Amino acid sequence: MSLSFEGRVVLVTGAGGGLGKQYALAFAERGASVIVNDLGADTKGGGKSSAAADKVVEEIRAKGGKAVANYESVEDGEKLIQTALDAFGRIDVVVNNAGILRDRSFPRTSDLDWDLIQRVHLRGSFLVTRAAWNHMKSQKFGRIIMTASAAGIYGNFGQANYSAAKLGMLGLANTLAIEGRKYNIHCNTIAPVAGSRLTETVMPPDLVASLKPEYVAPLVLWLCHEQCQETGGLFEVGAGWIGKLRWERSQGCTVRRKNQPTTPEAVRDQWDRICDFTDATKPTTVQESLQSMVSVLSRVESEGEVDANPTAAAPSAALTSGINPTEAVGQKLPPTTFSFNHTQCILYALGVGMSTKDPDHLRFLYEGHQDFSCLPTFGVILSQAAMMEGGLSSVPGLNIDFTQVLHGEQYLELYQPLPTSGKLTSEATIADVLDKGSGAVILLDVNTYSGDKLVCYNQFSVFVVGAGGFGGKRTSEKAKPPLPPPKRAPDAVVIDSTTRDQAALYRLSGDWNPLHIDPSFAAMGGFKAPILHGLCSFGFAARHVLKQFANNDPSRFKAIKVRFVKPVMPGQSLQTEMWKEGNRIYIQCKVKETDAVVLAGAYVDLHGGSEASPEDLAQGGGLQSELVFAEISRRIKDMGPEMVKRVNAVFGWEVTKDGKSPAQWTIDLKNGSGSVHKGPYSGKVDVTFTLSDEDFVQVVQGQLNPQKAFFSGRLKVRGNIQLSQKLEVILKDHAKL
Repeated sequence: MSLSFEGRVVLVTGAGGGLGKQYALAFAERGASVIVNDLGADTKGGGKSSAAADKVVEEIRAKGGKAVANYESVEDGEKLIQTALDAFGRIDVVVNNAGILRDRSFPRTSDLDWDLIQRVHLRGSFLVTRAAWNHMKSQKFGRIIMTASAAGIYGNFGQANYSAAKLGMLGLANTLAIEGRKYNIHCNTIAPVAGSRLTETVMPPDLVASLKPEYVAPLVLWLCHEQCQETGGLFEVGAGWIGKLRWERSQGCTVRRKNQPTTPEAVRDQWDRICDFTDATKPTTVQESLQSMVSVLSRVESEGEVDANPTAAAPSAALTSGINPTEAVGQKLPPTTFSFNHTQCILYALGVGMSTKDPDHLRFLYEGHQDFSCLPTFGVILSQAAMMEGGLSSVPGLNIDFTQVLHGEQYLELYQPLPTSGKLTSEATIADVLDKGSGAVILLDVNTYSGDKLVCYNQFSVFVVGAGGFGGKRTSEKAKPPLPPPKRAPDAVVIDSTTRDQAALYRLSGDWNPLHIDPSFAAMGGFKAPILHGLCSFGFAARHVLKQFANNDPSRFKAIKVRFVKPVMPGQSLQTEMWKEGNRIYIQCKVKETDAVVLAGAYVDLHGGSEASPEDLAQGGGLQSELVFAEISRRIKDMGPEMVKRVNAVFGWEVTKDGKSPAQWTIDLKNGSGSVHKGPYSGKVDVTFTLSDEDFVQVVQGQLNPQKAFFSGRLKVRGNIQLSQKLEVILKDHAKL
């Protein structure tokens, strides 16, 4: 099917000849309404004439097309866009093509030579695009083309001014692609090679004649069509050939050590490695670009010495990657000790979201409580020094770049409830090293002892980006694998809000990485604000399971395994979904606001205990509808007064499962600012609904019509049935799963 631009309005600058003329003719031929802009100046920016633009407009109209001329300078961007609005009522596409040349060798370039080039190419493109931007934004559609040049990409003698402007346009385009993406505004850059008034000064005549502008136009039209989703791209194009460009970066080398000066001699000595493009990376974002620097700084702050990546003697494949499993596996790290008392236990509990608002939490927050206990996941704090204090850098056969190290997975197993004070010793061993191709996985086993008694075992799974390819095995029997949850609805869901200061609080338990506290450091990593520690989310999820299925009894906790997927921002809500299969609770943790999975392949193993009784079910355990009521409760906190004003009623819910005693919920939108109550309600209920857990969820999701459920007997109503008409205020957009 041919590409049509019917109904689209296109502005082409510098369209009086050459490439711009071909773009204008091609767009018009496919149904677009075209604004043909051309100042009519010569190639150096002098003079002015309407003839060039008028001639192109006449040619378009003679073929039955729609076009108007504009003779303004691109520095009058608002006037160009106004011409489009006056003539056709909108603007959809801007092709920034206008340009001039003032070639001089660098020492002979005058201020005027420099300024005119920047004004026409870079400033002109900025002004025209800015004038169109809000119109495109409001209509949720826009396509923008920036015209760069090989001179800007590679440099060219005698074109310092032109090269600078053209590469500046690429930088502008890249940022517009990022800012415009959510508004369906796409921006791409082309570096065309075609015969024109500008290229005839730097190319032989026969080459100019063979590089026809019409060979470039098809790329421009495709990039500007609504079907094309490309944005932020850079393309070289000419003679019917099109190629996409991207940046490439060497693996580089860290030349810095903590508490030692970084010297030019260190740079000199590593120069060959710095410039070695073997296994080069191809960053596409600022975040990817800065990741190495962020990792270096993080390593300095939280793990001690930054490794200088010395080359170790090893077989050829291992030498290339810096990994030699034969040497590394079985190596022991220096032992670490951890002394603590009740203060550290309480601080950790607060760090993973426990609060005196919940009476059940007091046993973990008050040292005077008769059942004062340490949260089981505090076990990772006992052993994290093995990771945080740079022990891996001393292991033979692990000559890795610590700027590329990521914490991928975590397993923790307890052999007894954790003490609330003491001095414990951790012994770490390299359990295995795996070759994943794109990177290496290091399995670090850490056993923690109280005297000679084993307290807990941790397995840290560390992924080293770019360290694969050494010919090692891909899997290990020693690895604690992540496991997917059952393919059914979760048995329980808990939603818990983190606070704005959650990361600031959690770091006091020993993870001092500035990524979690310093906004400028987080920005270097591409984050809008400091992110939450992965092990903090780990702690949230574990205590959700402990409360839901073990009555907050830490002696029931046996083990936990998680895979870290995405970061959480402090202040976001964590949604833990749980599936019970015997004594194993499968879990998946999401950010409630974005639905992004942050912990996957996760489970908690519990020691055996009594199964849930009907009375437990009656308090809501194991119901899918828990998620709905939790979401309604959260929204009432935000919009309660408004909902009370609109509804002014108290709704009761009796939700059954498997024919067992109903769980009771009450939504009070009459008193105060609104609330949700779980269990028996002492006040007056205006209307009560009784239905199964499955039917309730289907009603909320819109899969079951409430009226049909009522008349078929699946939904029973007691009290003022007329109030059921106000249910939409409660359920619509407030309880979507």
